[in-house]
Amino acid sequence: MNSEYYIPVGASADAPFDVVVTPESAGWSESSLRTLRLAAGESAELESGDDEIMVVPLSGSATVTCDGETVDLAGRATVFDGPSDFAYVGRDSSYTVASTSGGRFALCGARARTRLPFRYVPASAVAVELRGAGNCSREVHNFGTADTFEADSLIACEVVTPGGNWSSYPGHKHDENTEHESALEEIYYFEIADGPDGSAGFGYHRVYGTPERPIEVLEEVRTGDVVLVPHGYHGPSVAAPGYHMYYLNVMAGPGAERAWNIVDDPEHTWIRGTWTDQQVDPRLPLEPHRTPTTPPRGA
Repeated sequence: MNSEYYIPVGASADAPFDVVVTPESAGWSESSLRTLRLAAGESAELESGDDEIMVVPLSGSATVTCDGETVDLAGRATVFDGPSDFAYVGRDSSYTVASTSGGRFALCGARARTRLPFRYVPASAVAVELRGAGNCSREVHNFGTADTFEADSLIACEVVTPGGNWSSYPGHKHDENTEHESALEEIYYFEIADGPDGSAGFGYHRVYGTPERPIEVLEEVRTGDVVLVPHGYHGPSVAAPGYHMYYLNVMAGPGAERAWNIVDDPEHTWIRGTWTDQQVDPRLPLEPHRTPTTPPRGA
């Protein structure tokens, strides 16, 4: 039986959105995600309300208009074609997303206390990080993390895991505000690359808790699926051999500091020590002409 924290493709759809996760639907207070699908020539007029928003093309290009300014998002063909440019929309804003050729666009959101200005970030400015080593190698696009982009509370990044590899590993958590940890609600949105014959790919994702705060999620994930992480250790995310895995992470928390501070599952943190003697998977970065801009680190 599927977990209440697993949202299969289509289960939360509300046209023109393929995915709708709000604080109310998730049963928490901060993080949200919508994925907007536009046909060629279509547009959507939207309100940010209490949220700040990062508009990230998953496929296709768009123009975003807000506060009398318009920016063109070049986007990308698929999420496996490197990082995309994106636009930031502050809270209490009316904005429009329009696409001449059509596409799909992630609207990453979080409750915001301060209204920050509308901004554009080109793909060339997105930090690309190769994290882990061996079959724990993955590629991270740190477009909206706390150390790369100014926001009120929203933290967002993308992870690409080559087929057969494990990511979000070792399992880690961020559900308390302590010296070493930040309390953050997290959304995982997945896309899986097709096989060479067009076969549909898949992977697996794990969330597990502590004796004090139990949670149990182990799901097969496919393109368009979502897993919610209200608390507990999460990872691994496992890409089946032959099928690259992409996931978009959207995080926010009620704490005063916007930070991604994590603690590993103490039973598995030793795995990190093995990476020093292994090479990063030679398939990375998947986009050959991109050079990573930051060294391996983190979860």
